[in-house]
Amino acid sequence: MDVLGNLALGLSVSFQPINLLYCFIGTLLGTVIGVLPGIGPLATIAMLLPITFGLSPEGSLIMLAGIYYGSQYGGSTTAILLKLPGETASAVTTIDGYQMAQKGRAGAALAGAAIGSFFAGTVATLLIALVARPLTLLAFNFSPAEYFSLMVVGLVSSIALASGSILKALGVIFLGLMLGLTGTDVYTGAARFTFGVRELLDGLQFVAIAVGLFGISEIMRNLEHPGGAPASLAPVGRLMPTREEFRRMVAPMLRGTAIGSFLGVLPGGGALLSSFVAYTVEKKVSRHASEIGHGAIEGVVAPESANNAGAQTSFIPMLALGIPSNVVMALMIGALMIQGVVPGPGVINNNPTLFWGLVVSMWVGNAMLLVLNLPLVGLWVKLLQIPYSILFPVIVAFCCIGVYSVSNSAFGVYQIAVAGGLGYLLMKLDCELAPFILGFILGPMIEENFRRAMLISGGDATVFVTRPISAGLLLAAAVVLFVVMLPAIIRKRKEVFVEES
Repeated sequence: MDVLGNLALGLSVSFQPINLLYCFIGTLLGTVIGVLPGIGPLATIAMLLPITFGLSPEGSLIMLAGIYYGSQYGGSTTAILLKLPGETASAVTTIDGYQMAQKGRAGAALAGAAIGSFFAGTVATLLIALVARPLTLLAFNFSPAEYFSLMVVGLVSSIALASGSILKALGVIFLGLMLGLTGTDVYTGAARFTFGVRELLDGLQFVAIAVGLFGISEIMRNLEHPGGAPASLAPVGRLMPTREEFRRMVAPMLRGTAIGSFLGVLPGGGALLSSFVAYTVEKKVSRHASEIGHGAIEGVVAPESANNAGAQTSFIPMLALGIPSNVVMALMIGALMIQGVVPGPGVINNNPTLFWGLVVSMWVGNAMLLVLNLPLVGLWVKLLQIPYSILFPVIVAFCCIGVYSVSNSAFGVYQIAVAGGLGYLLMKLDCELAPFILGFILGPMIEENFRRAMLISGGDATVFVTRPISAGLLLAAAVVLFVVMLPAIIRKRKEVFVEES
């Protein structure tokens, strides 16, 4: 009954007209940026963080969450019709989706992707409602030592589940950790990494760093390869799947939802990994495995269900523990901080309207997406006709105005430029940006919990290994790091993220 009462509270919050509007804006914008290649939810959420400063906590989180899971829907549209994934998590959908479109079954593929995503989103919403409170109660028993160890696990897992070089990811994480510690030491008042620059005494602006790292650097990379005319649009055909296709959708939808729900909770998981793993599993266990890769509905439904479930369950550790499971959740924590809300287990008790309103709004947003996506397919594809030479100056101006409005200082704009250049350089060096921003967010939190644990223990560093939960978490982090450094595992990780053609 307690869950039903909490969901009723969430309904009362999410159905307020203003929050319904924010949910609609978020899902609509998420669909648009999912359709448009080269923007993505990371850059969009980073750009919109300054706007959330003037919104209510509930409205800002509802809108940003809608952008995230809405982009998973939008990315599948052009993946199926044009073999052009608008969002990275939809890359694997192009394999079977475009093959179906070439056979005149684009409508069935689009409907299968939408239905699978809606089902997965509904299950993920219920899972959040059921699991978040028990996790929160467990978190209240954590001391600073356990929190420190948990964050170490989060950073290590983000390396293990990401593509690319392990050593480069480690280096990028340490760079993020160091830059996150810029400013005035809370305990001693000493200036750190400021190099005499007075504006840095308050630390680097998270919003400026996020916008520059994901927005400006992505624009710089896109300008290297200006897109040509989109491929010819495949005919949509009959919109709904046949009875046989409906029957074949059930098992992949269930398996994809289960895989996405599990991987979304894990640090470093989320929509991208979930979609690739679900597709790989489907090729192994499906009754129609030989057809997958040649236009099978299973190859569309499984990854689309998985990426939407993974996108939504990644909110569980962020809301219940204050630990981001991926870089988008790190941006969400930044949005909470902008609103003056302290991330962690206290959110569910101190801000129940925020927590339960966000949870229920996810289901409302998924229902909106189901209604929005299929009738507006033609409109989404027309967006691809907008020249990037028009889009990018507008985006850059919007970024600068937004960051300036937060601090009323031009120094934030300078930080955008530097962060953009740094992000572009890291991309050219084949370094992932996600570990950097996770390190930047978690750096101050790791330091604070480490120092608090040392103060409580009287300077005894063995507190991290004598407390059973803390020791278990550190051991898990060490095992994960050891395993992913094995040559066989490194080869396997590369194979998982190779796009099939």
